[in-house]
Amino acid sequence: MKLKMMYAFLNTDITLIEKELEQTVHTDETLITDASLHLLQAGGKRIRPVFVLLAAKFGHYNIDQIKHVAVALELIHMASLVHDDVIDDADKRRGKPTIKAKWDNRIAMYTGDYIFARALEVMSEVKDVEAHKILSNTMVELTLGEIEQIKDKYNLNQNLRVYLRRIKRKTALLIAASCQLGAIAAGAPEDIHKRLFWFGYYVGMSFQITDDILDFISSEEQLGKPVGSDLLQGNITLPVLYAIENAEFRDKVEQLFERGYEQELINEIISDIKSSNAIERSFEMSDRYLQKAMSILEELPPNKAKKTLHQIAKYIGKRKF
Repeated sequence: MKLKMMYAFLNTDITLIEKELEQTVHTDETLITDASLHLLQAGGKRIRPVFVLLAAKFGHYNIDQIKHVAVALELIHMASLVHDDVIDDADKRRGKPTIKAKWDNRIAMYTGDYIFARALEVMSEVKDVEAHKILSNTMVELTLGEIEQIKDKYNLNQNLRVYLRRIKRKTALLIAASCQLGAIAAGAPEDIHKRLFWFGYYVGMSFQITDDILDFISSEEQLGKPVGSDLLQGNITLPVLYAIENAEFRDKVEQLFERGYEQELINEIISDIKSSNAIERSFEMSDRYLQKAMSILEELPPNKAKKTLHQIAKYIGKRKF
């Protein structure tokens, strides 16, 4: 089953959120509006708003209240992507030019900052103090994750703990917050929204590990960017961490970092990773997080949202691109 079919019963509300996103990024500054819409209209899974809506089904669901959280979380995600593309000097995202590629780094940074600011403005419609504390902490951790990624670029001496902490901050905590804040905005009990936080966290860890695997085993058409982009940008992901345990492979990666873009060497490195046990071991790690997410889900009361969360989690673990 395709991902969007799993939550088709939310289509009316998702359409509303999509319209809210477009309205929110509009400003009198045409350039910033154009750049924001360029990213927004490039598409995306909108998985964070979906998690917000599904989590809200465990409380008193009111889309007029829930939409503020859903829009804010997606805007924060969007802003982080814009900044990521500047840091990584990325020219493509989802098969289209990035903001920094279509305009420049300065416009991209201002656009990212603007989208972040609009997210906070939208979130101010939610009056729950705890929700704002959670969101603030999430944004701090997200920023620390970005800084860690810059610091660790081209560093082959990092370990598994460093990698897991980085993806926790860059990806998992925002998905966890999406689940928890959706439930809080709907007035769900504390034991429910805390369980949803951990569900989102474990799913987020699995989601990012799978993303890092797909960067090597999918096609450029599926990825919307060159295969092996993460490594080319100096980002050491889980498959590479496992593969560099082999000294010969580590030497090849060092050569790549020293000599720069060489298609033949890149192809060789990708082939080596795919033929090693690094991909299998990475999938095993992803699956361990997924199983933890499923265990948390079992503790939640039964409803349609719970069934859908189970389907989405299963999809995330098995997706091909």
